[in-house]
Formats: sequence, C-alpha cells, structure tokens
Amino acid sequence: MSGAIPGTVPAALDKAKFQDPHRTLDGAPRALVTLNNIETLWFNTGTLCNLTCTNCYIDSSPSNDRLAYLGAGEVSAMLDELRTDWQAHEIGFTGGEPFLNPDILAMLEDALARGYRVLVLTNAMRPMMKLADGLLALRDKYGARLCLRVSMDHYAPNVHELERGAHSWQRMLTGLTWLAAHGFTINVAGRTLSGEEEASLRQGYARLFAAQGIPLDAANPGELVLFPEMDEALDVPEITTACWDILNVSPDAMMCATSRMVVKHKGDEQLTVMPCTLLPYDERFKMGSTLAAAKDAVVLNHPHCARFCVLGGGSCSAG
Repeated sequence: MSGAIPGTVPAALDKAKFQDPHRTLDGAPRALVTLNNIETLWFNTGTLCNLTCTNCYIDSSPSNDRLAYLGAGEVSAMLDELRTDWQAHEIGFTGGEPFLNPDILAMLEDALARGYRVLVLTNAMRPMMKLADGLLALRDKYGARLCLRVSMDHYAPNVHELERGAHSWQRMLTGLTWLAAHGFTINVAGRTLSGEEEASLRQGYARLFAAQGIPLDAANPGELVLFPEMDEALDVPEITTACWDILNVSPDAMMCATSRMVVKHKGDEQLTVMPCTLLPYDERFKMGSTLAAAKDAVVLNHPHCARFCVLGGGSCSAG
C-alpha cells in the first residue's frame, strides 16, 4: 500500500495520485488484475433513475442520461458473444433504475432463457411495481434464477431517507415486502454510511426483517450485502503489487478478475465494455466494443479500486 496513515481521518485526495497507470505516486509498481473468466456480465441499462441520491457513485438521477438505455437487441448480441467465448453463470442488470428501461423485461427474459442466473439491482419503487405482472410471469417460468437486490441504505427510515430523499422509505419497503410475499429470490444491499460496526448494522437489519416478515438472514453476507462508502474526492492509499501480500488479499478475488460491464455512452453508436460496475465514465477504462477486446488486465488506477474492492472487500455479484 502506498500512502496509508493508520488512525487518521481521510483528507482530500492528492490529485497526483491515480495518474500513472504503471507507478503509484511514490514510484512503487501499481497493482493490476488479470481477467480469469467472465463469470458475471453486467449490463448498465441506463443512468436515468427515479431518485437523486445524496451519494450515488454513478450520479444517477431523473436527468442524467450519460449512459443511454440499452436495447434488447444490443443485449442479445452481447449475450451471443458471451455464450460463444466464456463460461459465465450470472448476468447482472444495474442502472440508474433498471426498471425504467422500456426493454427490461425482454432483456431479463433473454438472459433467463439462456440458462443464466439473473441479478437485478433495484430500488423496488414505482418503476418496478408497474411491471409487477411481467415479473410474476418471469418468476413463474424461471423461479429462483431471477434474483432482485433491493437497495436499503440503512435499517432506520430516517437514515435511509437522508440518502434517498423524503418518502423513499415506505415506497421501497412496499416493493420489498411485495417481492418477499410473492416468493421472489431477493437480497438487500445496505451501506456503511452510518459508521456503525458491522455487527450492529446486521442486528438492526435483522430486527427490521423479522418485523416485516422478510425471509432474509441478516447475518449472511449473501443475503444482506453491506457496501463500503465511496467518495473519490477523499484520500485513499494507492494499491501496489506488494499490497496483495501485506493485506493477504488475492487479485483473483477482485471484481475485475471475473466480471465486465457493458454500457452505452450517450451519443455512441457502439456499446462499450468497462472492467466493472464502478467505473462507467472514466475514459481510461474503456476496453472496446466487444468482450473479446476486454481481455486485458486492469490496472488499479482509480480510488474506487482501492476503497471499494481491495480495502473494502466489495463485489457487486451474487457470489
């Protein structure tokens, strides 16, 4: 690790960090991650969202269309390539809010019909509920292979709404309890924004799940995923090749060792493959328009690589 000062409050990020793709600021060799296999292929269905959250890493909102809506045909073509060249088992859909995309049900059906497990990241609010009949049909046909991950930033309504806005709690809870009552495979994505210890957070979610009849085990990291906070303006150590041994972390455990994300930048005719869900805009991480072009190793040259993946142990897939 380069630049870590244990026990200090993070300062503003030194703008000279995360610039050289090969060396950290102090000249150490920068860590990189080799792609072993695309086990999870993500599609960002578009950055438009029904919410404007306080700290959205992708800046989704009702007006942010920097990532355009993907069409069902575009997703199908990429799934054709995936089936030919890779041994994937999971397809993920994220946004924005995926259920705003007019082709979302067709895209889910396509991926499910090919035999993949499908994970959808959603706020479970009105855009999802408007498609309740279509979701029920997919559940009836494909069962547990369709999983919906609902964003619940904290177990306390007031803390959740500090991030998501007024009236967001009840609308989210209505959607989540509907999914639970109708037998969907679900999990919940929480955040560590409150600063509580993980055990305390999980206990708080457990009380809520019990009270609401939500059949999730809050102690299970696969059923309640707690994501570290991300703010690329705050200081974080750069990750060097020596960090793997220092931290006892394997590069094979990083998201970009087993995942890629497909996006469509506004104004582009072609799709673009990015290394992961966290870096949709950074020009340095564009990997080409096909999965075949996205085989190169990924240099960990962004604050999110350090804070979320290496130090935070985060991963967006279902595992």
